[in-house]
Amino acid sequence: MARFTGKVILISGGARGQGAEEARLLVAEGARVVLGDVLEAEGAALAASLGPNAVFLRQDVTQPADWARAVAAAEALGGLHGLVNNAGIYQPKALMETTPELFERHMRVNQLGCFLGMQAVVPAMERAGGGAIVNISSTAGLRGSPHAIAYSATKWALRGMTKAAAIDLAPLNIRVNSVHPGPIDTDMLKVRPAEVNQRRLQAVPMRRQGTATEVAKLVLFLLSEDSAYMTGSELAIDGGASL
Repeated sequence: MARFTGKVILISGGARGQGAEEARLLVAEGARVVLGDVLEAEGAALAASLGPNAVFLRQDVTQPADWARAVAAAEALGGLHGLVNNAGIYQPKALMETTPELFERHMRVNQLGCFLGMQAVVPAMERAGGGAIVNISSTAGLRGSPHAIAYSATKWALRGMTKAAAIDLAPLNIRVNSVHPGPIDTDMLKVRPAEVNQRRLQAVPMRRQGTATEVAKLVLFLLSEDSAYMTGSELAIDGGASL
């Protein structure tokens, strides 16, 4: 039997990149998935390609009402057993180039969105008998990251929020862990010039970018019963970049 047969997983930021690959692997493992994203055309196309076990809805993670709709959609599929807080933005600027508006934009999507998501899913997960939450942080949440102060601030925040939530939710049989990807070959890194990405790879011991599939496999492990005694953990998947 596939690991996720009978399980329903909600993925924010699920229209492309890591979120899309998580959805593909979860459906292949028997899960039903709800994909939330502001990228409506891409999200709808992905859900259609995955068949009847995938549902897409437009979701702005900064809006509690959108989270309520996403949770309702998941419960309509048979409960809610897992959440991947995958939605995020990366608009790198150094300290003196970062405006208050840019800083707040990162906080609202990357940090507030994760907070609202964790709050929103708890009652449904309680009704399902427990569940697992995976918060997608970054190696920028483990060490300093140049020219990305707003992004780094929010990814450090996710690390702390994960640990606090893990303590609060353990009595409810809800586990909370964080994943910290390094340079992953997705559209997010295209905001930087290719030569900058190549230069940064020289500091990665494995000398390559990771893939969305590699990250997705780690996320599936944390959602599954294979990690049943893990909560509050932070796992780097970065080719050794944070060493």
